[in-house]
Amino acid sequence: MTVKCSDPVTALSGVAAGGAREKQLHKLGIFTIYDLLTHYPRAYENRGDEKSLSDLPDGENHSYILTVVTSPAASYPRRGLSIVKFRASDGEKTAEITFFNQPYLKKSFSPGGKYRFYGKLTEERGSLRMTSPSFELYRDGGLESTVPIYPLTAGLTRNAFSSLIKKALASALPSVSDYLPEKIRVKRGLSSLRYALSGVHFPDDKDMLERSVRRLIYDEFFLFSLRISKSRELRGEKKAPEIAPISGGEFDVFLSRLGYTLTGAQTRAIQEIAADISKKTPMARIVVGDVGCGKTVIAAAAAYITAKSSYQTVLMAPTEILARQHYEDLSFLLSPLGMNVTLLTGSMKAADRRLALSECSGVGLVRADLIIGTHALIEDTVQFDSLGLVITDEQHRFGALQRAALSEKSEGGVHTLVMSATPIPRTLSLVIYGDLDISVIDEMPKGRQRVDTFVVDESYRERLYAFIRKNVGQGGQVYIVCPAVGDEDNNADGLNEADDMKSAVLYAKELSEDVFPELKVAFVHGKMKGADKDAVMKRFADGETDILVSTTVIEVGVNVPRATLMIVENAERFGLSQLHQLRGRVGRGNMKSYCILVSEYAKKEGTRAYERLSVMKNEYDGFKIAESDLAARGPGDFLPQNGTLRQSGGLGFKLARTDNEEGTALLKLASDDAKSLAPDEADAVLNAASELCGERAEYSGIIS
Repeated sequence: MTVKCSDPVTALSGVAAGGAREKQLHKLGIFTIYDLLTHYPRAYENRGDEKSLSDLPDGENHSYILTVVTSPAASYPRRGLSIVKFRASDGEKTAEITFFNQPYLKKSFSPGGKYRFYGKLTEERGSLRMTSPSFELYRDGGLESTVPIYPLTAGLTRNAFSSLIKKALASALPSVSDYLPEKIRVKRGLSSLRYALSGVHFPDDKDMLERSVRRLIYDEFFLFSLRISKSRELRGEKKAPEIAPISGGEFDVFLSRLGYTLTGAQTRAIQEIAADISKKTPMARIVVGDVGCGKTVIAAAAAYITAKSSYQTVLMAPTEILARQHYEDLSFLLSPLGMNVTLLTGSMKAADRRLALSECSGVGLVRADLIIGTHALIEDTVQFDSLGLVITDEQHRFGALQRAALSEKSEGGVHTLVMSATPIPRTLSLVIYGDLDISVIDEMPKGRQRVDTFVVDESYRERLYAFIRKNVGQGGQVYIVCPAVGDEDNNADGLNEADDMKSAVLYAKELSEDVFPELKVAFVHGKMKGADKDAVMKRFADGETDILVSTTVIEVGVNVPRATLMIVENAERFGLSQLHQLRGRVGRGNMKSYCILVSEYAKKEGTRAYERLSVMKNEYDGFKIAESDLAARGPGDFLPQNGTLRQSGGLGFKLARTDNEEGTALLKLASDDAKSLAPDEADAVLNAASELCGERAEYSGIIS
């Protein structure tokens, strides 16, 4: 049966509508056959490299053909930890096979069963062992040598997913039309799209894999470049209100409220914004700056200038507690200047909400000049009187359609300003923000204190606890960030080293009951309901909590001046830019503040983790840290990695990287080729690509 790539995954046999398999695929962001075919392997394993148990362990992954000789036994040494063990033999020697936190595997093996196990063989006190190896039922001559490894979800095995990929290739590949112009494909020596989609999943050899990946990476850069150009073209056709510049005297009134002098970078950004919003063409500008560089003041100045022309400004924040903090800070700054600042959130009482809605629409006694809120701002019931400027804070937290919905609240068009506290390397900013004009805030306000940073290992644990007590005793508060939420996250990827990961829920319990029973300890994580998260954060901000144990959900959070200590557990598991964002949560008051990174690699010189953590210890410039992060990890911390439109409105890069010469060179080639196309050719490519993946052309990958 022939199907199209744009068909839903239920068009494949074995994926029933509403069934468990469809739900598993949806969790992975896979809705269509195109989504399935572009859910690329994260790695490849050479399982054709078969060894004997007689071969000495060398610390590398190999395959072993073994027969199970003992019945699997399951044990539960502590809550949240299960162990399945059995022995298997190659006819000469035996090895103990162990699986952590996968109790269901007890039923997967029985004596006499023959399997191919893939992993590291170790020897301890004369006994051979394999821990959490990959495995598959042995079929003589029927096993793949190069095995693709996919990002999966609970209940969906590699074999089952691989089978779906094979079905999709067999049924949909014949209908795939190549949207890349033949002249470009030949010029750049690129494979066909059919070849690439097949080769990336099941390559015959290394050359086929490299050719396939190169074509798919080129496509990501090429289509993105076309969509950026289209986005700019569409913006140029739209209109927005002309917001007149204000006089120097009027702006001096605003400056007098600040009580301090703006940095040169802040002044430059405000001037760029003022010039943009004075034009009929909609502004689309992003302000990118380090943590604490003063972006909120820039937003306040833009709102003030907009209000002087009798237009309204909307500021959308990613969380309710951050929206409330913006409301309190900007009300204090702008209300004495005659501006009416209104708050609108989802949890407001009915009476307060009705009042806020009337102020937004201008039908009440008072009309709002600046409206601050959350995603509640995009609801149909929210109408504005004369919206002129839309500001989104931490813009990567919102999907493209959310931002578009807010902008469309004004029939006459609006200007758009987005703010990000994630410094982006210049090479990457040209890609991420290609359709936006960029204002870079590369200066810090005077008086901003440096947060001293230390890297320690477990041997410092008792001293660390003493330091926490000292900071709290002096009136400070403490953040402790963990890489996992709960024990169920440990070993989720099958890696036994994950057993030592600190989890927020369990660690908070341990701290409150055993380590700091005299202190107030709370925890917060991304799996909690929004209202519950906000409540915990508010209590911490109000000083009711001494220690807040968290996941990276607090990476973008409220301003807590009394927070003096940031501790990051298993710090090697975080990107440098993430660590820098977390460090920026402290040092916002007058008290001396510290950041302590806890890692087993604290003293292991020469390792990659040690070098990365050393960057954090010695470097405080967010842009330089971002460059280091890009070189070490690629663009993962900056780009959405599963960026389909229906998930996040992200860029959709799945393979493309810009942290090496090859990626940068391919980006330039693709960008040049995209610019060489005539407008009608570019439209034809975008329409063909959109038809292939089943997205509407006007929204396909275009950043709103």
